[in-house]
This record gives sequence, C-alpha cells and structure tokens, in this order.
Amino acid sequence: MWTMPPTDSVLHVLSFIAVAAQSMTAALAAGRRSMDWAGVCMLGAITALGGGTIRDVLLGHYPLLWVAHPIYLAVAAAGAFATILLARLVHRLNLAFLVLDAIGLVVFTMAGCDVASQVDVPLPIVIVAGMITGCAGGVLRDILCNEVPLLFRSELYASVSVVTGLFYVTGSGLQVNAQLWTALTFALGLTFRMLAIRYRWEMPKFVFSDEER
Repeated sequence: MWTMPPTDSVLHVLSFIAVAAQSMTAALAAGRRSMDWAGVCMLGAITALGGGTIRDVLLGHYPLLWVAHPIYLAVAAAGAFATILLARLVHRLNLAFLVLDAIGLVVFTMAGCDVASQVDVPLPIVIVAGMITGCAGGVLRDILCNEVPLLFRSELYASVSVVTGLFYVTGSGLQVNAQLWTALTFALGLTFRMLAIRYRWEMPKFVFSDEER
C-alpha cells in the first residue's frame, strides 16, 4: 500500500482557496457567455467540485466531499457570486483567469493524491487521481461553455499536474515537515504553470492531414 502523511492544515486551507479560485474561473467564463446568476453559481460549483467528484466515483471513495462537507458548495457559490460583483473592477480578466486556474490545478492535484493515498491504490493511480482532480473540473467548465478545454489547447497543463503530484508524493519518503512540503509543492506547481504560460511551453503536437497519405 502506498501511504502519505495525513492531510495537513496547509492543504486544508489551500483547498478552500482552490475551490473559490476555480469557481471564479467558471464565473469569468460564464460571464463571457452571458449566463444568468443561477447558471454562474452552478457552473462555479461544477468546476470547483467536479474533478474531486469524478475521482471519488472512480475510486469508490464515499461520501463525496461536498456531500460530507456542504461548506465546499457554499464556498464555490460564494466565489462565483463575488466574481459577478467584482469582475467589472478587474481590468486584466484574462490574467486573473489563468492565475486562478493555475491555483486550482496545483492544489486540487495535491488534494487528489492525498485522497487516493488513503484508499489502498498503487503509486501510478495516486498520480492519475491527482491529475483527474486537478484537470477534470476545468474540462467540464470549458465543455459547458462550448469551448475547447484549456487542457487540450494551451501551454503545459496536465504535465504540470503530473510533476506536482510526483513531487508531492515524494514527501512520504522524506523526513520533512508535512506543512512545509505542501507549501513547497504549491510554490513549485504554481511557478511551473505560470512559467509555461509566460514562455508558451508546450508538448509536441501530432499533426496529420490527408495530404500526407
């Protein structure tokens, strides 16, 4: 069995921040589609909690996080509603969207690895569970907004999640303070994602057309 240190308070706090951040990205995306307030809040909840829900269903980890702790639903709704009120004051919404999305990606990856480590699965599944938790909510957001998911159209994304997850789980084999390691992992993942955006780091693309046949 692959084990990790118990969930620490730093990750717990970061999880609430990530839920609000991802919900805010959904609200910004919903605003571009002129959704009503109910739609904005619903999309915010789906984006913020969708990745964790898919992970828990696949791993058979019940009850679902937002069922056991409805406070997460409230945080997601509050994040979306706050964005409705504040969006007109933010002049660089695209940058805000990318930063908030990066925070959600990194924190949810760590949280997904943490949950998977508790249900007796091998290390590769722990990493995949982290990636699903980090990426799936954003994919659902983009699909519901009728956009090509950020995961498939932009700079390094899933790769950031994998690197973050691998770095995070190595803390189980090191005699390092769990809260310090969580903070270091967050800093590493967020920096990696923002550098990928800044310098447009991308995975090699597969390009094929009928003319090459």
